[in-house]
Amino acid sequence: MTPDASAHIDVAASPQRVFELVSDLRGLSRCAEEYSGGKWLNAAGPRVGARFRGVNKRGWRIWPTTSTVTDCSATRFAFEVKSLGMAVSRWQYDIEETGEGCRVTESTWDRRPGWYVPITRLATGVGNRAVTNQHNIEATLQRLKLAVESV
Repeated sequence: MTPDASAHIDVAASPQRVFELVSDLRGLSRCAEEYSGGKWLNAAGPRVGARFRGVNKRGWRIWPTTSTVTDCSATRFAFEVKSLGMAVSRWQYDIEETGEGCRVTESTWDRRPGWYVPITRLATGVGNRAVTNQHNIEATLQRLKLAVESV
């Protein structure tokens, strides 16, 4: 299935360094546009099946989510997001080694049921989630590049 929003960026850093950043709740929050932090719930860190409580912010709006890690390898970190117990999205970071470092692709899939979309619009202030996520991904990848290349 094609993602609703996706972009990639080439970075001059090892795939391992990128994986460490995107799978670290604090590190990812320093790069992400809406995600502002989280806490592992049933694990000390990233692994398939690990769950975390995330907090997202947009302006004055704040909303929590619960996510479950579905992929956790050197080439992919991904998680399914739930809000109020309902699947709302999937986020995925693919990391591909290149000659000068690696290419990072961030993608997301909107999984909200149709009836839930107006509720999330009110909660998040986002009318068009695909367009907003595309912008957010592009901004996040730029920050990720700066973070991993400055080490």
